[in-house]
Amino acid sequence: MKSDVVKFLRSRRFSRENIVLTVLVMALLMNCADVFAQAGGNGNAGITAAETQVKGYFSTAVNLVYAIGAIVGLVGAVKVFNKWNSGDQDTGKVASAWFGSCIFLVVVATVLKGFFGV
Repeated sequence: MKSDVVKFLRSRRFSRENIVLTVLVMALLMNCADVFAQAGGNGNAGITAAETQVKGYFSTAVNLVYAIGAIVGLVGAVKVFNKWNSGDQDTGKVASAWFGSCIFLVVVATVLKGFFGV
């Protein structure tokens, strides 16, 4: 009986590395469960505080996305202008790609602002 168990544990499915990894993962999960159990008493206040902090940073992040969109628009305008002056044939593709990326940034920021009600 003992030799069957030893053979099974020494098989490829249960190599030494896999056993060590399994023990480490189980120890990590037990540690996480302990942390969540300690924080469980005041979870509602923690969630409310996190919501307040996210709403405080969100309007600043939306303004940052608008600024990034403006910079992308300026860089794109310069690149399209250079391609147009050099006589490249794919100026329309480049212009639509840069313009599309600027519109995407502005639309995403506006939708997120409306979605989160900030």
